[in-house]
Amino acid sequence: MQMFHLTSQNWWCNCTVSRLIENQEASNPANIGQQELGLFLIENMSEIDFEELAEIELQKDEAEHAIMEKRKTSFTPAACEDTELSIDHPYYDVARHGIVQLAGDDNSGRRVITFSCCRMPPSHQLNHSRLLEYLRYTLDQYVENDYTLVYFHYGLNSRNKPSLNWLQSAYKEFDRKYKKNLKALYVVHPTNFIKILWNIFKPLISHKFGKKITYLNYLSDLREHLKYDQLNIPEDVIRHDENLRDKQKGRSPPSAKLPPPRPPLPTQQFGVSLQYLKDKNKGQLIPPVMKQTVSYLKSKVHTHGRHLEYLSGSAGNKGLRVEGLFRRSASIQTIKEVHKLYNQGKPVNFDDYGDIHIPAVILKTFLRELPQPLLTFESYDQILGITGVESSLRVTSCKQVIQGLPEHNYVVLKYLICFLHMVSQESIYNKMTGSNLACVFGLNLIWPPKGASSLSALNPLNLFTELLIDFYSKIFSSRTVPGEILP
Repeated sequence: MQMFHLTSQNWWCNCTVSRLIENQEASNPANIGQQELGLFLIENMSEIDFEELAEIELQKDEAEHAIMEKRKTSFTPAACEDTELSIDHPYYDVARHGIVQLAGDDNSGRRVITFSCCRMPPSHQLNHSRLLEYLRYTLDQYVENDYTLVYFHYGLNSRNKPSLNWLQSAYKEFDRKYKKNLKALYVVHPTNFIKILWNIFKPLISHKFGKKITYLNYLSDLREHLKYDQLNIPEDVIRHDENLRDKQKGRSPPSAKLPPPRPPLPTQQFGVSLQYLKDKNKGQLIPPVMKQTVSYLKSKVHTHGRHLEYLSGSAGNKGLRVEGLFRRSASIQTIKEVHKLYNQGKPVNFDDYGDIHIPAVILKTFLRELPQPLLTFESYDQILGITGVESSLRVTSCKQVIQGLPEHNYVVLKYLICFLHMVSQESIYNKMTGSNLACVFGLNLIWPPKGASSLSALNPLNLFTELLIDFYSKIFSSRTVPGEILP
């Protein structure tokens, strides 16, 4: 039995808090005995050493995990060396551990960033101030757009945890710009420590921010919110999840065979190749989803409730002046509905939805679900090398990559980039410069053959996309394909 050296007062506090938590039936840590527990903590705040209380809960978690895994507790952070990470990276000392990673998109097309506690080394080996700076450095690339965070709690222990004072300072340091566009925070495998932490920080957390937090007991719960296969979940977390399920069920579930993939519908528009779309759409080079969404976005202006105003003549492109175009998300249910209509070959009337961000999200979704990225897997390494090219030669380098694309990819890319260039020309109104659009579209145009792009790949991928948008005329002017059209 593990022994804890506590004052009688702190021992009593811990037992009381644990009793209040364990006696609740609700599984959501945000709702577990909050009224009773919160009142207790507030009334006794001056008498409780929260730091020691948190330490106790972590030690209890470690002991429970050790029993569940039938092995001694030892700190072995999962190795996650980023092979694309340069030693010249400004936060190489922190980034090399893989604690913070980019993990594709959620079901609404928002960027997903993961934080894995099991990859945190012991506190004496990690400067937590640098970790905070690195987290802010990472988020700065996304805070202008909607984004999602996934926090894998397993692996946080008494040897690698930051102090509660540090956590409190960190929350205060991330001001409104970081919290406003955070649309969801998923806490995976919460424990009593999280419950204690929630009640300590509850006075600091706004009700609005609190509603963004979702607690998930199992990894499978992530599937309804995110693209699970892109998450790059640490092996330790996967093993812990399996142990939790074994404990819950008493035995391991039988392995289920995956059914063979079904052939696409004749009317399928998402998740099929450009060639398939061309063959099924009478030889049209521009996929119908792209053509329709671009055309719609060009013809609209601002939304008023559920009504959209048409513009004609020279004012027709002012639909591109909507602030935050392509940066905002839309209703998941509506996106699924439109997705289904397209795949069934049924007509889609975006006027029925009264939200100009819906066709914008649909366009991004279409690109993201292509079997192969528009810029092709073969170009991935070339594109990553753009940052190593002298600044004055980068546009030429981009042009060489683009000239090497298959003809159909080139035509579709030219159509899309021409449109995005038009959007960027209205940036004084929509706030979407070439750089901002690149942050949104970069990872929808190119990704590696396996897994999601790493954080270190973001800079070159976004830079390449930004160059395409800003120097559209120069890059695409020298190659014309019979039958190509522009928006």
